Amino acid sequence: MSAFTRKDGELFAENVPAADIAREVGTPCFVYSLAELRARFRDYDAGFEGADHLVCYSVKANSNIAVLRALANEGSGFDVVSGGELKRVIAAGGDPSKVVFSGVGKQEWEIADALDAGILMFNVESPAELETINRVALERGARAPVALRVNPDVDAKTHPYISTGLKTSKFGIPIERCLEDYARASEMKGLEVVGADCHIGSQLTSSEPLVEAAGRMAALLRRLDERGIRPRYIDMGGGLGIVYDDEAPPTADEYAAKLVGALEGLDVTILVEPGRSIVGNAGILLTSVLYHKGNNEKNFIVVDAAMNDLPRPSLYSAFHRIEAADDTRDTVVADVVGPVCETGDFLAKEREVPAVAPGGLLAVMSAGAYAFAMASNYNSRPRAAEVLVDGENFYTIRRRETLDDLIGPESIPDVLES
Repeated sequence: MSAFTRKDGELFAENVPAADIAREVGTPCFVYSLAELRARFRDYDAGFEGADHLVCYSVKANSNIAVLRALANEGSGFDVVSGGELKRVIAAGGDPSKVVFSGVGKQEWEIADALDAGILMFNVESPAELETINRVALERGARAPVALRVNPDVDAKTHPYISTGLKTSKFGIPIERCLEDYARASEMKGLEVVGADCHIGSQLTSSEPLVEAAGRMAALLRRLDERGIRPRYIDMGGGLGIVYDDEAPPTADEYAAKLVGALEGLDVTILVEPGRSIVGNAGILLTSVLYHKGNNEKNFIVVDAAMNDLPRPSLYSAFHRIEAADDTRDTVVADVVGPVCETGDFLAKEREVPAVAPGGLLAVMSAGAYAFAMASNYNSRPRAAEVLVDGENFYTIRRRETLDDLIGPESIPDVLES
């Protein structure tokens, strides 16, 4: 992660000491590097150079509107899975005509809002959804641009919670019945068939499943062409992994070359939906050490960040490297845990980590994706601040929530008043 380096033993975010950010903003806080965001997006854009393509950042990975604005400024499209994410893209200055709307449970109001915004296309997950989009479009005097999300029955060989391309997954339409559903969609007056979509999973560390899925999609498009149905977009989803520990995922260049090769000969624009691989290593979580605790069995380092701030370790047993913000060299084998009242509240288990004293600062690395976006107020904990670093400057792009924010949307009905 080139954005987070050490100078004289001290951790820096670009050209800002991490400790300076923590002193001004407080902890826990997420810190994102603008340079890293831009570099990772440009890697994808350059990888597909020479092919008609659109890189659509997957908003669910990190939906802060400053992050979205940074990518919109680079010319990014966006992959959204809710009306709220579409709202964020528009608020950030993203171009709705570069938005694809995915997700298995689109509601009528979301479909209507997306039509009014003029999105590029809906990635349709079921025959029932085709019917709903068709009806909503006709009611609004519109034609909805659609692609069918194809489930190619390809094993992504990743964590089962984030594997989406098998027959047992809730996602997509089985590839063996897609011809039938494409034929139905092409006859619906409120729909325009413009694309084909596929997404097999997340945190992929091998290109083989992607190539297999692309080959199946290419064969499907050729069969559609024989029937007079000619999608002009093929959306191959995202899913490329990052380095958390010792993974060796393909680079964006390698990924692009494999996809372009597998889709050779098709007259289509290639869409991809990277999320984690753009923002994951562009962010860290800064957290202060509160206490050291030990017993005859093990050691604990108690910090002020918790599973509500970074759910991935508790949810997926995910690994995040943990570093000291200063030049601490001593280490201890310990669980790094937070204040939440759950045994499952941990950031690391049985790990050799820096023996930072109470009051000191730790950095949880590779925390730019699926961290704040999945955060909650569990145990009535205010959510953390978010910070964007640009060279020698940093900016608070989401203030820390207050205790008043927690109860602001709630009310006590008159019937409970004594």
